[in-house]
Amino acid sequence: MRITTAFRAVAAAAAVALTVAGCSADSGSDDDTIRIGASLPLTGEFSQGGLDTQHGYETWVEMTNEAGGLLGKKVEIVVKDDATQQETAVSNYNNLIAQDKVNLVLGSQSSLLNIPASAIAEKNKMLFVCPSCGSPDMFNRGFSYIFFSQQAVATDQAKVFANWIAQLPPEQRPKTAAYPTLDDPFAGPVVEGAEKILSAAGIRTVYKDQYPATTKNFDSVVNAMRDAGAEIVVQGAQFEDGVNMIRSMNRANYQPAILYQSSSPTYGQQYLDAVGPDNAEGVFFSSSYSPLSDTKQNAEFVKRFQEKFGQSPPEDAADGFAAGQVLAAAVNGVGSIDDQSALADWLHNNSVDTLLGTLSWNSDGSPKGDFLVGQWQAGVSQIVLPADVATSDKIMRWRGGAI
Repeated sequence: MRITTAFRAVAAAAAVALTVAGCSADSGSDDDTIRIGASLPLTGEFSQGGLDTQHGYETWVEMTNEAGGLLGKKVEIVVKDDATQQETAVSNYNNLIAQDKVNLVLGSQSSLLNIPASAIAEKNKMLFVCPSCGSPDMFNRGFSYIFFSQQAVATDQAKVFANWIAQLPPEQRPKTAAYPTLDDPFAGPVVEGAEKILSAAGIRTVYKDQYPATTKNFDSVVNAMRDAGAEIVVQGAQFEDGVNMIRSMNRANYQPAILYQSSSPTYGQQYLDAVGPDNAEGVFFSSSYSPLSDTKQNAEFVKRFQEKFGQSPPEDAADGFAAGQVLAAAVNGVGSIDDQSALADWLHNNSVDTLLGTLSWNSDGSPKGDFLVGQWQAGVSQIVLPADVATSDKIMRWRGGAI
């Protein structure tokens, strides 16, 4: 496997991060406010996810304060823009801890940013609950303070979907597959995990390649997949690359029977508006969240989010809110913010009910659960797998027709 530019940048930034001197937060203050710091990509390539995560954080803070705060204190969140730059994320967390002296921190958005950012928290022995950090490289460094507040790491994100495809009757199962993916430490492992399962089921790989984040036109990729006869496409996509892939498919008149995109369809109304309801119809994705789920605080969150932002909450917003729920559970469980090690120990030994469901963690901070499998149907983001939590009783091919 080639070493990608993104992975080299991650490794370099992480190495720098671990050498940066920092001091722990002055969490023993008598202040009546608990200050929480976070760096997010509010501009740059990942800005849509960053803004959605910020909205999730803000909604959690608002609802928490209305319920009495944490430990009887008002909660305030300090958010800095890292512009989707690793070096800026490192600088932001250093400043939040050493200069702003926040009491607690929450993670950034994307593994690309959270890998180096989490090294700063670990250096300062501060709990680091991250809403979007599913790369396996988050959890192979022996860190003690990291916790991913979704259900599974990236290599397992497509597991439920891929296992379902693999178990289809032979006459319904696709015979050939294509795996285009963004050069990103989260997107790549999602596709690799799916290919491993589908290949073991006899589905032949006819196309596989990575593309840089700067790619806007996918005509050559689509032509190659079409000419190779791929019946299923599994794309590791953030947002714009997923949208632009569909636009190129339209230009090439290429319609695989099954289309899966890892993250792009989870952007809710933004995705629907960008590709159009007809093109979204039947697109599969794996998701941590459904606005229709009967989970802790979800009904209140959906109502408040719609009031504040005029739309149903996208996945990244829900992930941000859930990260706040995990942080609050640790604080309330310990009854103090003075001992960050005790907060980490509490999470290692307990499960937490969130609007994503019940979360629990391995010793490295990786979660123990499985993702939901969603599909756009008639302009609504439905959960189709696992069957016991499905919000729709049908599963479709791309652009219509039952499987």
